Formats: sequence, C-alpha cells, structure tokens
Amino acid sequence: MRKLRVFEEAWPLHTPFVIARGSRSEAKVVVVELEQDGVKGVGECTPYPRYGESIASVMAQIMAIGEQLEHGITREQLNHLLPAGAARNAVDCALWSLETALNRSDVVTQLGVILPATVTTAQTVVIGTPEQMAASARALFASGARLLKVKLDNHFICERMVAIREAAPEATLIVDANESWHSDGLAARCQLLADLNVAMLEQPLPVGEDEALDNFIHPLPICADESCHTREDLPVLRGRYDMVNIKLDKTGGLTEALALAAEAKAQGFALMLGCMLCTSRAIAAALPLAPLVRFADLDGPTWLAADAQPALRFTCGELHL
Repeated sequence: MRKLRVFEEAWPLHTPFVIARGSRSEAKVVVVELEQDGVKGVGECTPYPRYGESIASVMAQIMAIGEQLEHGITREQLNHLLPAGAARNAVDCALWSLETALNRSDVVTQLGVILPATVTTAQTVVIGTPEQMAASARALFASGARLLKVKLDNHFICERMVAIREAAPEATLIVDANESWHSDGLAARCQLLADLNVAMLEQPLPVGEDEALDNFIHPLPICADESCHTREDLPVLRGRYDMVNIKLDKTGGLTEALALAAEAKAQGFALMLGCMLCTSRAIAAALPLAPLVRFADLDGPTWLAADAQPALRFTCGELHL
C-alpha cells in the first residue's frame, strides 16, 4: 500500500510577473507525495486558470483517484483516469519519482538520458513600458542571459521591440504574445520581428484562430503553446506551426510529454521546453526533455523569493546540473 498526501503551497515572487492576460505576485502550486516502503516520491503542478484549473479543482481531481493511487495504479492506468492537465502532471511525476527511488535510481538515469552540465534557459522580460522592458533586457544580458523571452500584448509592439533590441543587440530574442494578437496585421508584425532578428514567435493567435496560419508565409518560426497540449493536437498544427512548446502541466506529466516530443519530432516540428511559475521540483521533473529541444524556457524558479529545497542551481540565463 502507498500513502498519499496532497497539499497546496504559495511561493511569493520577488518581482510581479506580467503577461498579456494579467499579473501575478506569487506561484500557487499543488504538491503530491506518494510513500511506499519508507520511500517517498514527489510531484508538483501549477494550476492554470486559462485552462479552467484552480487549486481546489486540481486537488479534487487528485483526491477522487486517491484510493486507486494508494492501491498501486501505474502511470499508464493514470492516463485513463485523469485528463491531460495539472492534476495528472503532479501525480505522474510523483509516480516517476517513487518508481525510480524504489529502484535506487533517478528518472534521467532510468531513461538513459545524458544531460549537459549547463542548460541555457530563457530569462523572461515581462510586459511594461518600452523603457522598462529595455532596462530589464539590458540588465539581464549584462548579468549573463543570452536568450531573452519577451512577453507582449497587443500594444506598442514596435516601440517595445525596437527598444529591447537596442538595449540588447547581441541577445537571442524569442517573443510570446500569449494569444493576444489577431490575424489582421500579423504579417506586418512578423516582418518587424524578423527585421529585428527575433528567433521565434510563440502563440500569437488565440486558440481556435489557428486556421489563419494556413498557407501563411512567415519570415520566422512560429511556435504553438496554448494550441498544443498532447499528441492529439499535432494533426491540426501541421502546416500552421513550426515548433511546439512542451510543458508538463499541459501534457499531464512526463509520460505524455516524452511521447509528444517523439511524435512531434517525427512529424517535423522543432521543440521548445517550457514551464509555469513553479519551484525547482517541477523543473527537475522536466529535465529528461532538455537535450531534445531547441529552446528551453525554465526560469520559473528564478522568479521566486525563495525556492523549494533541494533547489536547482540557476545563474542568470543558465541552469547548472
């Protein structure tokens, strides 16, 4: 028999995190602990209101299968009990953690993954005035970040991006619009970004408006984030997106994330690895995917005033393993 424990945590941020759909001052997570034979496995998720999730709803989903979890269901069985999303992610990662701990191993070793000593991670430039965003980009680059992820909404695109590029002329820039743009004017905005040597544009259009990208000639790669959760989404993304952003809280855990990565690569998509605002527990669970991706955006814990222990070691723009 296993023992299940589910609880919530709130981790204050040192700086407000501002994107197109709002501002946050803390990371609220749900933690799952599974204990068996004196060995504990841990998983974490970040419920996301954009997907209809809350702390309460995610905890209710997990507790609804509490008896099955304590009686030893597998990760494969879990995928039939819970839909893709944050709740399944926390449980799936806890099962991986428990399984490998019982084998006196770890997930990376069990999967045969060789991790680099250092992973380059994007550092996020949140929404503000052009001057504020330029100052942030300049400070991040000066501190060592070479990959900057710029959050944008539907306003002051040119002013913000020109200011950022002038502030960090040698940085690799990727842009995330978080569904805030529309098809009108998209071609001109893509050309602006390309002229500023932006390396990729993430989720410019709302989910459901992806058809506007059919036969859309674009001068820089476009990445699906909110439009891609699991392998089931890939057929409608072909011919529209060049890349998919894999997040465990969307896939419902590492099990589906690994399958999505393999299928997406087989279909010709480039890969990005992303995260929510989270602690090092959530980033550690996603590390087996790191060697597969073109861009890693794993700076969630760097926004926290304090991290869960044991914490991963970050410097600006780098995760040291």
